[in-house]
Amino acid sequence: MSLNGKQVIVSAGPTYEDIDPARFIGNRSSGKMGFAIAAEAARRGAAVVLVAGPVHLPTPEGVTRIDVRSAAQMHEAVTSALPASIYIGAAAVADFTPQAFSSAKLKKKPGTETLTLELVRTRDILADVAAHPLRPKRVVGFAAETNDIEHYARGKLQAKRVDMICANRVGVTGSGFEADDNALHVFWTQGDATLGPAPKAEVAAVLLDLIDKELD
Repeated sequence: MSLNGKQVIVSAGPTYEDIDPARFIGNRSSGKMGFAIAAEAARRGAAVVLVAGPVHLPTPEGVTRIDVRSAAQMHEAVTSALPASIYIGAAAVADFTPQAFSSAKLKKKPGTETLTLELVRTRDILADVAAHPLRPKRVVGFAAETNDIEHYARGKLQAKRVDMICANRVGVTGSGFEADDNALHVFWTQGDATLGPAPKAEVAAVLLDLIDKELD
């Protein structure tokens, strides 16, 4: 599949939601899957904008990279990059962020064994892109799950009104966060397909072929 003349936005990696100057809420996403997708899309001729959370990966050749830290910053960067032909939301965006940031490091209080942290929902980047006036022709999301993968993926496909959901199991060897390989179960309205297990670069190539075949 050639992507010449197409604009592709990819989000990748985790987000870090700061609690105080010393601590944050984060996750184990390495960004490798999103970076592999961005690299493959650029290789196929697309103009690629890669919105990257805090990861230590080199920028793929021919890709415009925007580094962000928080879910709010990623939301702003992704929506500001519109319009595009395709958006692939491979980032593991935090669902919650601290209600208030403490400018001073939170200290242990004598006699207190617990700490209550108030969290609020972050804005849903995938759903907001799917509902945006400049909605890309194709909106593809990821769902990292530990169980009931098909149930949660199909629910996300419908609830967020996206074109395709790529679900993967996390917490197992050779798939998901921090691994070099991945295995995806991809769902769309008319069907589903299993990709991998394989190196993430190979999974990225097959995924872009699938988007072209099933969604065009």
